[in-house]
Amino acid sequence: MTELHASAGTGLGDADFTVFPDRADAAAVARSFARPGSRTLAHASGRPWLVGHWHDDEVVTASAGDAALTVIGCSPVGAGELRRTAARLRDLAELDAFARSLPGSFHLVAALGGRLRVQGTASGLRLVFHAEIDGVRVAATRADTLAAALGLDPDPQELAVRLLWPAPYPLFETSLWRPVTAVPPQDALLVAADGRSARHTRWWTPPDPVRPLAEVAPLIRTALEEAVDARTRQGGVVSCDLSGGLDSTSVCFLADRSPARVVAGTWPGRDPADSDLHWAELAAGHLPDVEHVIWDADASPLVYEDLLGIDDLLDEPTIGVMDRSRALHHLPALAARGSRVHLTGIGGDHVAWCSEAYYHRLLRTRPLFGVRQLRGFRALWDWPLGGTVRALADSRPYGRWLADAAGRLRDPSPSSVATGLGWGMAPRLFDWATADTERLARRALLDAAPTATPLHPDRGMHADLEQIRSTTRIIRQWDRMAARAGLPMAHPFLDDRVIEACLAVRPAERVTPWAYKPVLTAAMRGLVPEACLRRTTKATAAMDAADGLRDHRADLLAMWADSQLARFGLVDGAELRRLARRPTSPGLSDAILYSTIAAEVWLRGLSRARARTP
Repeated sequence: MTELHASAGTGLGDADFTVFPDRADAAAVARSFARPGSRTLAHASGRPWLVGHWHDDEVVTASAGDAALTVIGCSPVGAGELRRTAARLRDLAELDAFARSLPGSFHLVAALGGRLRVQGTASGLRLVFHAEIDGVRVAATRADTLAAALGLDPDPQELAVRLLWPAPYPLFETSLWRPVTAVPPQDALLVAADGRSARHTRWWTPPDPVRPLAEVAPLIRTALEEAVDARTRQGGVVSCDLSGGLDSTSVCFLADRSPARVVAGTWPGRDPADSDLHWAELAAGHLPDVEHVIWDADASPLVYEDLLGIDDLLDEPTIGVMDRSRALHHLPALAARGSRVHLTGIGGDHVAWCSEAYYHRLLRTRPLFGVRQLRGFRALWDWPLGGTVRALADSRPYGRWLADAAGRLRDPSPSSVATGLGWGMAPRLFDWATADTERLARRALLDAAPTATPLHPDRGMHADLEQIRSTTRIIRQWDRMAARAGLPMAHPFLDDRVIEACLAVRPAERVTPWAYKPVLTAAMRGLVPEACLRRTTKATAAMDAADGLRDHRADLLAMWADSQLARFGLVDGAELRRLARRPTSPGLSDAILYSTIAAEVWLRGLSRARARTP
């Protein structure tokens, strides 16, 4: 196994690549993917195996006999361990257990006797796509790489689906191009020795949520320690968010125990009621070796900033563009302080808390306990009694729920209790979506409904997994933006091992109206000071969103005056321009524009990229 045509590649954290079978016809296809600056990892035969961009610090390769393994991303696995694994490998299915044993976040690629296996992460943070190109099955970490090779335009129905708010599972996990197939995060792609036949095989399943918190808390702490260690063990300087929330605070305290020097950054909120700075300073007081940087609140970009200037190459629309400027603004200053990677607390909300939908089942299996807890949730979220009873009585299977949603796309927003105790938020379309959009979106829902199965039979676990996977769709795009901005980001809470540990806790102890994030407070007790664990609030940045909508309405007017979505016949540009002139219109504060703006920004970026490509 050799590396050919090596160059400096891209920045750390920005790896992307395609994978090819060990065949002469595949080698011819692979040559068409080589670009200036790309790297090639070869099969033992000398034919291309991986072609793309990666940094030396994020790739480990090894081979033994007719087996070869490559790990690309963040993992503490060394070449020696990888070589021993390759030497023992007799069946690609044996890699299921190996993949589940490693901390970090990475792609795993294997070749054995002419067959291939390619997989990402169960979280969905690292994905795999594949397509047939000139008779060869090609896998890739980005859907647009394959679409460009095939000369494809985005599918209008897929665009219509992305205009739903929100797009439900499994619709948001497809690619924007029909001939490009997305591999579900829990599956690996297997390519046969003929280089053409391919199938998906499941390598990951969520744990049964049956273990007591007292038993699992030490395992969660260990998983988080290993996740942070995977990013900090090399020393140097690393940076962390320190919002004052439990998630980022926990990551800061874990990073402080590492060989790395830590710089922690805090963005105070513009809202006078925002208490982030108080809690961040409280935590920093217990971290004397950490450099605490407090940014100027008024210098923080607003939501909706610089939407017309975004030129990142993304392989799907993402509402992450709304906060792109805010997410990236401080990275150059942290890089200037020497940081080589920036750790966030993103994902803590999704793994250290969970959906109240678990109580749909718990009410039936533990009725007295369920009733007491639901009374607490009703008080906490202001759920009406009638709506709560109706939501608990709703036992529709997931496919039926999807089909019913197809007929109600123009209905008002569902109640919070129906969303909280059901399969999720029902998808909606708004006044600016055209009749064609409604027809295409309805067809997609109805086509999916007969065979759709939830991510887990328990609607609570389904909701948790869907939230994790919809979030990582955003974060994977942010990661590419951050690497391009000069400082890669990492999210320890979204590592598969951390997710598994948290999901194993009994739901009655993960989500309760009587405690805030009990999983994280139990796991971090003894490491994070008790004073920091007492926080029970979370800032929302609602003022930044409202101000941004008002301050950047001229950009929105310009966007809708020359709308790509309108050219597809999917939106009414005049209606969107009317809304842009009235940023205080009812409903806009609920982010209902986000999916539409995401699709528009993505189409504009795709158009610019094509204009630049000969």
